[in-house]
Order: sequence, then C-alpha cells, then structure tokens
Amino acid sequence: MNAALAQPEVNAPVPADGSPAAAIAERLGDLSAEPSRALRRLLRGQPEGEAGPHLPESVLWSTFLELRSRGEEDATGAFLRSVKQLHRRRTMGSPSLPSVDTRQDEHKLVEDNMLGELWKAYKRCICAHRTGPASQLLRDIELRLCVAS
Repeated sequence: MNAALAQPEVNAPVPADGSPAAAIAERLGDLSAEPSRALRRLLRGQPEGEAGPHLPESVLWSTFLELRSRGEEDATGAFLRSVKQLHRRRTMGSPSLPSVDTRQDEHKLVEDNMLGELWKAYKRCICAHRTGPASQLLRDIELRLCVAS
C-alpha cells in the first residue's frame, strides 16, 4: 500500500492546534465516527489550515461523500459552495493553499464513475495550477451532481 494513502487510526491523537476540524482532517480515511454536525461545519468552512498535508478540496470531497452516504440533503449544495470558494481563491493565486495531492485514489470512493473521473481531472488541474480548465471541470461536476440528485 502506498504510504501516502495509508489511512490513519480512528483514535489518532488530536493535532497540536487542537481544533476539531483539524482532528477530522487527520482521519480522512474513516469519517463515519464523526458527528454529522461537525462534518457539516467542516463542509461549510474553508479547511485550509486544518487540511494538514491534504488538499483542502480532498477534505471537502471526503466530508461530502460521508454526509451524502448518511442522506444529508444539504451536502451537495454546501460542497459545491465551498469548492467554488476555494477555486476563486486559487484563481487569485492564494499562496497559502497546498497544491500537492496526497490522496490520489479518492475519486474511486464514489459509485458514479463519471463523477469520480471528473473529480480526478479537477484535482490534476488544481495541482498543476491550471485554474481555467479546472473551472470548466467544476461546472461539469456541478452539473453531474445536480442531475444525480
């Protein structure tokens, strides 16, 4: 197994900054133990500081998939709003946002293969600092999610 994709323990220690969002981001592999309220809060916010070594978009994606599996109705809208905000910040050249993808197989976590491939392509564009093509892919992701709803 790739060491970068290894899943951290569910009972991993809380990170040094002690924030609940940071603790959630540390355990991206298993979000099922987290309360929906904490996941919704993370999804509505911008997890840049809490993302640790992960792309903030990866934190949002994992959170979105967990909330969607729980049947949360507002998960899609909150996910799209947050990703669009992050995308706007990337378009403006925010230097504080990481651009190294540590979770390269997370697109396989979704049942819809087309949505997974769109997400994979979006992250590749983000990592390559190609926000123009990423913007079109984000529109395609939004369309795919709205059609699936």
